[in-house]
Amino acid sequence: MGLTALILVLGLLTGTGLRLISLLVFLPAFAAAFCSVRQTVFTACWSAAAVALSLLYHPEQSRGDDIVALTLTAVFGGLSVLGCRYRIGHENEMLRLRSTATAMQRSILRPLPLLTDQVLMDGVYEPLQEDKLVGGDIYDLAASPYGTRVLIGDVQGKGLPAIGTAFAVIGAFREAAYRERTLSGLVDVLEEAVVRHNAIAADADEPERFVTALVLCIDDSTTVQAISCGHPRPYLVGPGATVSVLLEEADLPLGLGSLAPAARTVGRFDFPFGTTLLLCTDGLTEARSPDGTFFPLRKRLAEEAGQPPGRLTRSLHADSRTFAAGHQQDDIAVLALCRARAADRP
Repeated sequence: MGLTALILVLGLLTGTGLRLISLLVFLPAFAAAFCSVRQTVFTACWSAAAVALSLLYHPEQSRGDDIVALTLTAVFGGLSVLGCRYRIGHENEMLRLRSTATAMQRSILRPLPLLTDQVLMDGVYEPLQEDKLVGGDIYDLAASPYGTRVLIGDVQGKGLPAIGTAFAVIGAFREAAYRERTLSGLVDVLEEAVVRHNAIAADADEPERFVTALVLCIDDSTTVQAISCGHPRPYLVGPGATVSVLLEEADLPLGLGSLAPAARTVGRFDFPFGTTLLLCTDGLTEARSPDGTFFPLRKRLAEEAGQPPGRLTRSLHADSRTFAAGHQQDDIAVLALCRARAADRP
């Protein structure tokens, strides 16, 4: 309370008590922004006492000025206490919401890295809104009897409705990845999950959503099966920093399968030991610099080749943030997969 004492002494010495002591009216407001309710109450009472003491020993010529000063001090002190209570209540509510979001994230997106007998997957996930731990991007991995099934996707839109669609797709994937023998059958189940969720959303007058997705099946052979449902293409980083773009063709997103003239096709490509398979969402591929230039993903991949999966994805994510001058336009999911070695297994 050194500030209070200084203002009080200066007011008594200079004879400008009301003009200086009136500054104490704002002291509880500062306390309300940083202190507890009890500390704010103490600050408000202290300020009121200091103003009353100053006016007692050095009253103004007009008694009305004294009344105005005391009234303003009391009113601002009371408002500061109420504001402090609101601030603390809001902070506690945000803490509870963040705890709920943390539990939701653990239910929807498992923490990386993930390991199966066939692959090691590591990466970076960052939602667009920093106060939310879950966005519209999704990923998962399942060690099925038919090989490792991998999913990466991007739900149209943002907010809780998009998270609901994401949860529907993740839940369907986790169940069907172990049950469906073929990759086409797995994708059909994901399509049905999005269609059912959209039907429920329509009954609640919510907009229907589609999901771009890339679904892979990686077994002990060097060939990977893949179905792209409108998702950004994967990249294969090989020896000598060679970067190959895979799956030139992409089918319609999940939820729009009924509009396709034919069934989704299964693509195949080689994924040998010693190479890295990069999967990402459009938060990375469509990152732009302030002048509108797109992030040169293929070039950066070649420059960062040879790094472990986790370090590679973190470097790409950091490069994209720097390239976009820190302005993130969308959720970002970047996954890097490599063939599992015996040393990777516990």
